[in-house]
Amino acid sequence: MDDASTKPSWLERLGALLMREPEDREQLIELLHAAYERNLLDADALAMIEGVLQVSETQVRDIMIPRAQMDVIDINDPPEKFLPFMIATGHSRFPVIDKDRDDVVGILLAKDMLRFFAGEETNVRDMLRPAVFIPESKRVNVLLKEFRSNRNHIAIVVDEFGGVAGLVTIEDVLEQIVGDIEDEFDFDEAEDNIMAAGNNRYRVKALTEIEAFNEAMGTHFSDEEYDTVGGLVIAQFGRLPKRGEAVTVDGLKFQVLRADSRRLHSLLVERLPEAQRDVQDAL
Repeated sequence: MDDASTKPSWLERLGALLMREPEDREQLIELLHAAYERNLLDADALAMIEGVLQVSETQVRDIMIPRAQMDVIDINDPPEKFLPFMIATGHSRFPVIDKDRDDVVGILLAKDMLRFFAGEETNVRDMLRPAVFIPESKRVNVLLKEFRSNRNHIAIVVDEFGGVAGLVTIEDVLEQIVGDIEDEFDFDEAEDNIMAAGNNRYRVKALTEIEAFNEAMGTHFSDEEYDTVGGLVIAQFGRLPKRGEAVTVDGLKFQVLRADSRRLHSLLVERLPEAQRDVQDAL
């Protein structure tokens, strides 16, 4: 008999390992890590299983794109005004507001604007799809089930007072399971929002609140128009910047370290010398 035919498969070996039933989630994770150490699971499989377990305990507020970083279209603007913005951001779906970000009137699909390029008469309001509103406290696994059942890909997140807190997409949910592409600048798992990088430079999470940033950096940025450092940077660009782009504000150079198509993740903040600061101000 061939020895290979009698050798247990990785699934059978994993099943044997799990025969000792875990009493709680922590023990289950310990067993999974033990399976990884015995080469019964590879790193990607382990990360995905852990992601699935974590999704059931994660709330929408933990993964949503904050209100300040939402790319929205005003229903009162003509297509000629917002189409360049749609093309630049590259999203497939956009929340549409009526002047106020708390007044989301629907969702516009980018593909529906092909009629405009085809020369057809277009009424944007007639193209809008209904917006789905969900509470910040909704569990991510429940949201994923709803996304799959109603074939919706985007939801508007509202706070306890009914105001818009942000948005979440099906891609944001799936990232919690399969993960995203990390690089040498990724420190999202670090506890500190601001980390010294040497030479008067700091790595800063985009979601760092303005008040906390001011306290740590000795700055005096206003938090009336935006709540986070990412919101401040986006406001300076007037759009969502890409990785590598930089802007100088009040003697600080903000360079984008990590960003995706919808939000900023991390920034490199550098204190400029007085001479360089004066040149930047003169420009």
